Order: sequence, then structure tokens, then C-alpha cells
Amino acid sequence: MNPASAKSGQRILALWFPHLATDRIFRQREGRSWRCGPPARRPPLLVSHRENNTQRIVALDERAEALGLKPGIGIADARAMHPGIQIVDALPQADRRLLESLADWCDRYTPLVALEGSDGLFLDITGCAHLFGNEKRMMDDILSRLFHQGFDARAGLGPSPGIAWAAARFLSPAIVPPGEEAETLAPLPLAALRIAPAVRAGLESVGLKTAGAIMAAPRAPLTRRFGAALLTRLDQALGRVEEAITPRLPVPPLSVERQLAEPVMLADDIQRLVGMLALSLRAELERRGEGAHVLQLALFRVDGAMRRLAVGASRPLRDPVLIGRLFQERLAAFKDRIDAGYGFELVRLSVLKASPFAIEQTDLAGSSMAVEEDLALFSDRVRARLGETALLRPVLVESHRPERAATFAPAARVPVGSIGRPRSDKPGPGPAGMTERPIRLFSHPEPVDVVAAEVPEGPPLRFRWRRAVHRVARAEGPERIAAEWWRDPQDMPTRDYFRVEDDDGRRYWLFRQGFYGTAETMPRWFMHGVFA
Repeated sequence: MNPASAKSGQRILALWFPHLATDRIFRQREGRSWRCGPPARRPPLLVSHRENNTQRIVALDERAEALGLKPGIGIADARAMHPGIQIVDALPQADRRLLESLADWCDRYTPLVALEGSDGLFLDITGCAHLFGNEKRMMDDILSRLFHQGFDARAGLGPSPGIAWAAARFLSPAIVPPGEEAETLAPLPLAALRIAPAVRAGLESVGLKTAGAIMAAPRAPLTRRFGAALLTRLDQALGRVEEAITPRLPVPPLSVERQLAEPVMLADDIQRLVGMLALSLRAELERRGEGAHVLQLALFRVDGAMRRLAVGASRPLRDPVLIGRLFQERLAAFKDRIDAGYGFELVRLSVLKASPFAIEQTDLAGSSMAVEEDLALFSDRVRARLGETALLRPVLVESHRPERAATFAPAARVPVGSIGRPRSDKPGPGPAGMTERPIRLFSHPEPVDVVAAEVPEGPPLRFRWRRAVHRVARAEGPERIAAEWWRDPQDMPTRDYFRVEDDDGRRYWLFRQGFYGTAETMPRWFMHGVFA
């Protein structure tokens, strides 16, 4: 027995879809269960793409393979040999999306699913097979379901990704027990080692045509002539060198699921299931002393499609009622876009992000904490229904430039109760009393025509704004705001701000850009805000 394989106990299931592109086309034409019906009379199908100004075969179905056609053959040659073939253009992005949807579907077996090339998947099923009876029953279930969904799938299971990959492509369906990697790999061709075609051709030219021949040959000459990658691939297949697979999605720290004997289709049934799953989550969250910040609901359809819905919480949650309310809003928002098909047979609730759950005790009179909790719940329900950007909060920014001193951020990114202190609470750069800011600040300063002004540093005496002339009764200033030197100094010339009040008691915030008495052009005046 291989010591490394025995110690790790890892079990990897490799899935290979040799006709993924043509399966996608037939599923679109004849339905998902096209393989389950009687064989239809259809011409052989080829998928072509342009390579070096020549159309070549990139994929083909079983009937085309039976004619002796292979990927790489020119389309003109294939048509000359078999005029009755059907040819369609390749759509690599559609094939990729289909493979990703298959990876999502495999999430019902294990959360550790990784893409392998353009036509395969790796599933780390370590510790998962007993949930389906055993490894053989699990593999048979996967292959049977994929066949009824219209896919030609091959499977191999072993202690390492390398041996599972080889078993799926050359021995499917096959299960390799720990310690039998070398015996299983020896009779297989060199392609089972996942080596480059040029290296494979070089090995075959010297009479090394099987993996067993490589294992029996001296390692040092092989490394000198064909490179270290050859032996690395061999050791990975034998389990001597660890090969990690990278899941395409992060693994949730906590999940609960319900396998249904009868599929559900109604939103009310899904909502009841969410409540039951949230009740199961609460016990584990209490044991960990945590609360859920981000939760995800995964709905697996009978025909293989799936849908994920996620909600976020401003505060850590444990209460199943509150969790149910968030998903109620989310389901209501997506009710027209969730196609139940023939129903959902598996429902899973996962905690994607958790944080410590602090239990606070309040006095009998209550406190502002209850108000903040109600505000947080309101915020969460609005965002669950309308999206993360539906509810914004003002936050302060470390900038003395008025346009940049505050901004709006999604409420989920701003803790409840931290909207920010008024600007007057922060020290300003100007004279005392000049840190007050207008209640309404224009996003873009508006030009003002100053009829008369005290020069060189004084405020305007009269100005015209929006076709109305205003006589200044009182004025305070100036407050000089210069450009931020760590940014582009030319981005904002120096400004002198004034708070002015006209004869009618209306108060304005104006600034002068430029200086009197210089060789430059005359200063320009702008209106930047209005006080209450």
C-alpha cells in the first residue's frame, strides 16, 4: 500500500464529458432527456473552429467517431470522406457555462468541486461516500442522473486526482482502492499520465508506450531527456506527490440540507423548509458562539438545474424567524425568475460568513439597542428585496475638499449607528466658526456673476445667480481650501469660501477661484451650497 495514500485517506472522483459540446447541442434541440428515448435518425455531428485559417474538428458525437473522424481533422477532408455529416460552429463560452452548471449540480455530493480543463471535473468526496451508501452507489447515482440529463459521462475514483483522471478516461467506470495505483496505471497508455503531446511522442519513439514502461525505466535518464514534469505527473498519479485541487467556490463553514421525498414547487413550501433548516442552524451557531452574517439558500431541481439565493445581515443572526423573514423578501424579489421546473428535490441552507455573537443585557426601561436592532432588520429586509445598493448611508471621507468629504455607501458596509458625526465636530482648516457646512451641498458648483466685490480678499457685495440679483447684507470669511497635494494639484485650484446672507435672510455658500491683482485671468465665483 502506498504510505502517502493510506495516511491521507483522500478519495477523488473524476468526471469526464467526452461529448460535452455535442451533448449541449442535442439537449437544446431535443430536450434534456434526449439520450433516454429510442435512437433517432440524425446525421453525424461535428463542431468546428478556425485554426491557422483552416476549419478543423474540435468536437464530435459518437456517430462521427464511429466513422473514424477525430478532433484536428480538417472540415474539408471530413466532408469529402462523409458528405452527409452536419457541421456547427464551436461556442467555447457556452460549453464553459455548461461545465460550470454541472459543477454546481455536483455540489449536492460535495462542496469541493473543481473544474478540470474544458471537459472534466474533480470531486473531493473524502468522508462523503457513506452518505450515499458507499463509493460504488455514489458513482452509479451520479452517472445515472447525468445520463438522464442527456450527458455522456465517464467516472473514475481513486486516492489521487491523477489516478482518478486516468481511470475516468481509460477504465470508466472504475474504482481504484488505496495501494493499487501502480497496478492500475501500468497497462494504460502514456496519455493517462497527462503529459504534453510532444513528450508523449518522444517517449513512444524510443519504445516507451505505457505507463508501466515509464515506471520500470531509470528515472535519472528520463529526467535529463524529457524533463522533470514527466516524473512529477507519474508521482502524482501514484500518490507519491500531493496534488491539490482548488474548489471553484469557497466551502461554507456550516451547512444544513433537506433531501425531499417529493419535490416542492411552491414558494410557501420553500419558505417552510427555510424555517426548519434555520432552526437546525441555530443549535450549531449557539454551540460555536457565532451568528450568521451572510446566508445562502441552494435549490437543486429534479432535472439538474440549481439556483442560489444569498442574503446579508447587518448584525449576526441566529433567530430562525429573522432568517426566515430575510429569505421571504428574497424569494419575493425573485419569484418571477425562479423556475421550479418539475420541482426542487434538495434544499440547502449555508452560512457563508459568521462572526462572534455577543449577548447584551439591557435594563427594564429598554435602550437604544432595540432601536438599532429594528433598524438593522429593516435594512436587511430592504436589501434582501431590492438589492445591496437600494439602501445607502452617508459616510465621512478623510478629505478637506467639500465634494469629497462625504459619500454614500451600501448600508451593508456601514455598521448600524456609525453614520458619522456632523462636520462641525471635526476641526476645520479655517478660522474659528468657519467649519459649518451648508445643509445642501451641490454636487457641482454653479457659476455666479458677481456684480461688485470687495477686493482683493473681500466677499461679494452683489451677485447674480439663477437670473436673480442678490444684495449681500452680511458675510463671513474667507475660508481658504487648497488642492490636495497628494492628488493632482491641478485638479482643484485654491478656493476662498464665504458664508453670505442677502437682504431677505437667505444664506449661501460661495467661493472665489483665483485672485485679484495677478497676471492671470479674473477670478471666478461659484455657488456651492445653501444653508437652512
